[in-house]
Amino acid sequence: MKQYDVTGMSCAACSARVEKAVSKVEGVTSCSVSLLTNSMGVEGTADSEKIIKAVVEAGYGASLKGEGKNKASSKVSDEEALSDHETPVLKKRLISSLGFLILLMYVSMGHNMFSFPLPQWLEENYLAQTLLQMILAAVVMIINSKFFTSGYKSLFHLSPNMDTLVAMGSSASFIWSTYVLFAMTADVQNAAHYMHDLYFESAAMILTLITVGKMLEARSKGKTTNALKALMKLSPQNATVIRDGKEVSVSIEEVQKEDNFVVRPGESIPVDGVVLEGSSAVNEAALTGESIPVDKVEGDRVSAATINQSGFIKCRATRVGEDTTLSQIIKMVSDAAATKAPIARIADKISGIFVPAVISVALVTTLVWLLMGREFGYALARGISVLVISCPCALGLATPVAIMVGNGVGAKNGILFKTSASLEETGRISVIALDKTGTITNGSPVVTDILSSEGFTQKSLLETAASLESKSEHPLARAVMQRADSEKIKVSEVGDFKALPGNGLTACLGDSVLTGGSLAFIKSKVAVDKKTEEVAKALSDQGKTPLLFVRDDKLCGMIAVADTIKSDSAEAVRQLKGMGIHVVMLTGDNERTARAIGKEVGVDEVISGVLPGEKASVVRRLKAKGKVAMVGDGINDAPALTSADIGIAIGSGADVAIDAADVVLMKSSLSDVSAAVRLSRATLKNIHENLFWAFFYNVVCIPLAAGCYTGLGLTLNPMIGAAAMSLSSFCVVSNALRLNLCKIYDPSRDKKISKKEKKIMENVFEMDIEGMMCPHCEARVKKALEEVPGVKGAEVSHEKNSAVVTAETSVEETALSKAVTDAGYDVKGVKKV
Repeated sequence: MKQYDVTGMSCAACSARVEKAVSKVEGVTSCSVSLLTNSMGVEGTADSEKIIKAVVEAGYGASLKGEGKNKASSKVSDEEALSDHETPVLKKRLISSLGFLILLMYVSMGHNMFSFPLPQWLEENYLAQTLLQMILAAVVMIINSKFFTSGYKSLFHLSPNMDTLVAMGSSASFIWSTYVLFAMTADVQNAAHYMHDLYFESAAMILTLITVGKMLEARSKGKTTNALKALMKLSPQNATVIRDGKEVSVSIEEVQKEDNFVVRPGESIPVDGVVLEGSSAVNEAALTGESIPVDKVEGDRVSAATINQSGFIKCRATRVGEDTTLSQIIKMVSDAAATKAPIARIADKISGIFVPAVISVALVTTLVWLLMGREFGYALARGISVLVISCPCALGLATPVAIMVGNGVGAKNGILFKTSASLEETGRISVIALDKTGTITNGSPVVTDILSSEGFTQKSLLETAASLESKSEHPLARAVMQRADSEKIKVSEVGDFKALPGNGLTACLGDSVLTGGSLAFIKSKVAVDKKTEEVAKALSDQGKTPLLFVRDDKLCGMIAVADTIKSDSAEAVRQLKGMGIHVVMLTGDNERTARAIGKEVGVDEVISGVLPGEKASVVRRLKAKGKVAMVGDGINDAPALTSADIGIAIGSGADVAIDAADVVLMKSSLSDVSAAVRLSRATLKNIHENLFWAFFYNVVCIPLAAGCYTGLGLTLNPMIGAAAMSLSSFCVVSNALRLNLCKIYDPSRDKKISKKEKKIMENVFEMDIEGMMCPHCEARVKKALEEVPGVKGAEVSHEKNSAVVTAETSVEETALSKAVTDAGYDVKGVKKV
């Protein structure tokens, strides 16, 4: 995705106009414009010059993001781009406008309505008072000339925006009042009677109040990007690298890949790297949100912007510049802001036609009141009120401000949403599939039990096991070696090492023969007593792998190895279930081990014996139960992450998995999955609140401004309309900022997903089918099942002799059986899931 800076946009109608113009450029596959960050993301093969030309022709300005920056100024420029430039400018305009407006209001309303004193030469001279009002109003209009240049320029390009409404309302008030002034000069004797037809104060008040609203809105919008700005400020400016054997301080841009650098206690790590020498505790809160320091030793990876808290370390740079983890996080959050959430599409469509519709309503309102016999001044006031009270900005900002704040909250806690759509959809999932290894468990086996036989000690058992396993590359062998190393066990050199079929090892140690392996393998070599078999079975039932070791036909004992469950996994699963989400564990383990782990963490469903290539098809099958999220960390999880409605990658996992995912968890903690769902739901709720306010405001206020409620004694002065318009956008942005208070790790307010969002599971059938021999048989059965009326889809496997059928309506089991039988296969059973 190429990103562009867009200038000249003032409301949702502007962003809709830019998006429409760029989407017409040949080669553009998608375009998303953010009014919040004044940026545009474009995908496709279209040339940048053509895209910029389309934006310019639409009446706005555009340039490639980062164009003209050198590397040294890039970071500063990015921070500068997100800085609040609007508020100071609007503040100056507001102060100047208020000064002249107060004088105008004193003359027009203070004197005439409340008898405030005026100089004697002016007090009875109504013509001079009117002339002074016109001059003061004109000065306010000149100060706020941006509304007129932007508004009428957009009108000229046939794409009216919010500034057009303000400019037309203010201009109409001023022009009508000027006409009244000329009429007054022709009838000086009755000049006092013309005073109530003047709207100079409205012309100035409208502009000033809108400027107040714009300033409040700009200030609030500036706060929505605080999280992104904070991330940009984290990266250190300098690094201490080793050049020609000496320590040299250089700017961060000068650090090259493979450079060696040193970091002292209290300093920030400048780039991503690997520890070469030393050890330390590193605070990674900047990236993961976790405040507890992480111990780093030789060979461990370190990331830019994390803080070295204790020891001196020497590292080798592996990622520099825009490739560092911090830069990738910033890019991810920025890209997410540039994309558009599906829920925003409706508001965008309305915004595109909103302003022309409002101008039409204002004209019709004025004409209707004239036809009803009201004086022109009254009819004009109703039309102006319609123009200035209508607010397309509230509609346009309802979604992007909430998305930006939500993304910021996620980034601060190490939860990264790649797109606005992923932030919106994560909260709607009703099924979550968790890969066992590395997600529920730590992903690396460790020794859990050491049980020595009679005549052997734990130490002698571990010595025998470590000596035998020292030649093996198996993960279970590494677990035994790590335990031996931690207990400083002497490992002897063995000879004649062999890895035998049936999960066994043999080797010679001096005159002794060492043997190790599974219970079944050892039983084939030596006699194993019943008690040992029962213990081995009990360990297997707990999800552990018992390894038995023999020395010269004597059983030394048993060592159990297991991939331990993460400390927060059970609580994370409990929280997900508390949200009404169906939790499924996927694993390649045998059914007994899988069920033991599944029971311990409390998942709803365990699917065991899943080969790496089958995960994607299992995820597709689960989609019959609702929107599915897949959580994984390995390369083999990438297809499943892509197949799911939402793919969630553990941050410490493979780059391929992270690339394939929609959400990335930097802390590698399963509790962050429930936090991501919680944040998504809070953001979606906030968007709904904003959209409701925006629609409600316009639906109620436009008829009120038009005078539809005059029968109830309700009318609206144009100045009140302008004040209401000013506050509407401010309210939307302020409501979005409430997301910063969201407690994403607090499950106390969790609600189960609604039935509307959770698909009914009663129309899913599992079938046992015999006779399928090849993929052609699968296709034949699939076709037969999908031709049954009411069947939505069927997943068929000749290897498992099964079919999973999803039906849109209630389907009889007999109809499914008949379809398969007629196709030439045998049905052994059908059950509704």
